[in-house]
Amino acid sequence: MRTAIYRKAHFNAAHRLHNPAFDAKTNEEVFGLCNNANYHGHNYELIVRLTGHVDPQTGYVYDMKLLNELIRQEITERFDHKNLNLDTEEFKNLNPTAENIARICYELLRDKIDPVFDLEITLYETPRNYVVYPAL
Repeated sequence: MRTAIYRKAHFNAAHRLHNPAFDAKTNEEVFGLCNNANYHGHNYELIVRLTGHVDPQTGYVYDMKLLNELIRQEITERFDHKNLNLDTEEFKNLNPTAENIARICYELLRDKIDPVFDLEITLYETPRNYVVYPAL
């Protein structure tokens, strides 16, 4: 029987939502306060879900210590206390919306986790705003 496990992580990061193809007025209309030229920050909550079969020898779907280490190496160390627009390669040319951040987190982990496991990312930008990738 397939079972889902969850690991929660946290990182703080600044960003600015901006499309260089838009003029200043359009950027302000589309992104509002999130287009602040001096950036703004969030306390992101990340939930990583892995779904797979329980290993009869270990009783684990996946070793949580290993999952924690992957999240730390691939996401937390990369994004925590960074300006996503200025300090990360992933968002130099990609608008760091919650949707795009969740997708990038997924891609960073997907490359490191065996495809026998289904992977899902939930990213809370605020307690009331969150995204899930991929959406099923």
